Amino acid sequence: MRAMILDRAGQSLREGELPVPKPQSGQVLLKVHVCGVCRTDLHIVDGELAKPKLPLVLGHQIVGTVIETGKGATKFSLGTRVGVPWLGHTCNCCRYCLRGRENLCDRALFTGYDLNGGYAEYAVADESFCFLIPEDFPDLQAAPLLCAGLIGYRSYRMTEDAERIGFYGFGAAAHILIQVAKYQGKQVYAFTRSGDTSGQQFARHLGAVWAGGSDELPPEKLDAAIIFAPVGKLVPAALKAVAKGGIVVCAGIHMSDIPSFPYEILWEERVLRSVANLTRRDGAEFLALAPLIPIHTEVTAFPLSEANEALNALRTGKINGAAVLVV
Repeated sequence: MRAMILDRAGQSLREGELPVPKPQSGQVLLKVHVCGVCRTDLHIVDGELAKPKLPLVLGHQIVGTVIETGKGATKFSLGTRVGVPWLGHTCNCCRYCLRGRENLCDRALFTGYDLNGGYAEYAVADESFCFLIPEDFPDLQAAPLLCAGLIGYRSYRMTEDAERIGFYGFGAAAHILIQVAKYQGKQVYAFTRSGDTSGQQFARHLGAVWAGGSDELPPEKLDAAIIFAPVGKLVPAALKAVAKGGIVVCAGIHMSDIPSFPYEILWEERVLRSVANLTRRDGAEFLALAPLIPIHTEVTAFPLSEANEALNALRTGKINGAAVLVV
């Protein structure tokens, strides 16, 4: 099969051939249709996430068709279209799994990091961590739901009953979650790179009540903020922007160092917290909600062979919405 392969952090992906994987017990073999390109993929390529499996096939927003099943895999029939997210396997027996917090599993394996992912013509996945894709979503529009959507939704739920929510970084996740927020009658304030008029216009087009640079304060105090951009200096900026009792959620798997900040901007019961991965419950809830809204994903498509170009476009902020590889 054709695949885009990472041999070493800091290098471009190499287009090459690998054997078609064989599904093991509890696994399914997928013919990959599309695979989303995520900022986490950038962190892996750039060496900001330590110890990925190498060589590695990236990609954890996989949409494909089940074409073969391993021993004991009975969840999906052949021909079923499914999606594969970041969380690819858990132990089901550690203290976190037993408490319903499988996103923190001590022995979790992650798609496109510990396990080969979807930048290839075929991929295997644990059937327990595959989701049925709602029929209303074509392949291209479905792919971003599997990470930007799922982990974004987990971050969004952590804002609790906030009515005014700030999104720092208006990329793949934010452009999905603003649609959820609007559906639930909430107001979104969008923060982009300073001078990014295109991104601010995109946010307003999707319903943001205000859009400006991340170095600006919003016109009124926020109840909560989600930081999607991997930029540590946004933490004190967001804390200054939220009202008393406000919540700041760091949604990424990696972030640059957070600078020191005065206690007074955390005081008055403001909360600062992070999000790690997702659970299957998050997936079931979000994929049931998505068709009701209905969510529309803005997608820029690239052929599989242009995975490096897609990653670079994401790195330089040239993507409005999400980038997706067509396989």
